[in-house]
Amino acid sequence: MIDIIIISIFVLAFAGVGFDLIEILPDDIQNQISNIQALRWLAAGFASIIGLALGLVAQTTYRRLEQRIRKTPIEVIITRAIGLVIGLLLANLMLAPIFLLPIPGNFSFIKPMMAILGSVMFAVLGVSLADAHGRTFLRLINPNSIESMLVAEGTLKPVATKILDTSCIIDGRIQQLLATGFLEGQILIPQFILNELQQLADATNDQKRVRGRRGLDILNQMQETYPDTIVIHPEIYEDVTTVDAKLLHLAHDINAMLITNDFNLSKVASLQKIEILNVNDLAQAVRPIYLPGDYIDLKILKHGKEPSQGIGYLEDGTMVVVEEANGRVGEEMRVIVTSALQTSAGRMIFAKTNASAVAS
Repeated sequence: MIDIIIISIFVLAFAGVGFDLIEILPDDIQNQISNIQALRWLAAGFASIIGLALGLVAQTTYRRLEQRIRKTPIEVIITRAIGLVIGLLLANLMLAPIFLLPIPGNFSFIKPMMAILGSVMFAVLGVSLADAHGRTFLRLINPNSIESMLVAEGTLKPVATKILDTSCIIDGRIQQLLATGFLEGQILIPQFILNELQQLADATNDQKRVRGRRGLDILNQMQETYPDTIVIHPEIYEDVTTVDAKLLHLAHDINAMLITNDFNLSKVASLQKIEILNVNDLAQAVRPIYLPGDYIDLKILKHGKEPSQGIGYLEDGTMVVVEEANGRVGEEMRVIVTSALQTSAGRMIFAKTNASAVAS
């Protein structure tokens, strides 16, 4: 639509100029023309053709300029506009005294020339300073402005909303994870998760009742500590039967991540292209890696299968089999890692005592 408007304006403007151009002809030439009205329309026709050509050029230039502006980051446009305005204001303030100077009439052209030159110079200077220091200026005004603009233009991705499931709340490790600051963005607790926790807390089974009350206590503590992060979502999904299906529906509807430690739920969510944060996978990933030759401070808790072996455990439950430690059950000691083995049941570390290391 804008293309038609631009071209039409040029055609009509030049047609009007061509139609009135006959008026500037001398009177004796106008008197020699037998049909001056036809000449007016003929001139208007030729002028409209010229206007059409110039209109097409203007329309093409406008489209190129529009594409360039769309590709330019929004913070660059804002800072350049601010720099341009400030430059023009400074030019007007500094050039105002020039118009008060008593310049002879023969040199009166100096004033407008100086005004134009000064305005162009200060405008270019303002834009150049905006390109060099524009982001710093915006950050001084609003520390979050740059990030917001980058998110709006697609350079940065916004932080995804997370949804907690029941098992993850009862587990309790999510509270410690929040305290570390590694978990960003809003965390939603759906209403149907609250209902499930309440049902567990009211259950007749002692084990379920303890788990439900623990989950509610942890949730209350998190909401008190992080009131802006923990948000209760009112969606119920009454037409969906299971809680897992409701979680998947909600995560899909609002394009959120699902935080869980349920292995089966993680698999189903992955099949449905829903992003998963599995707390168990995180715990596995951040476990310390022990290489042969590393030292571990360990308490020997029991005898091993072999007569010379003693068994200890790391804080994450990893079993450590120590050679020549059978007679030191109950003692704290420093051992040297010899090898590590990953089995289907978990990780197992083999080590030996300092005394056996020296003997060997």
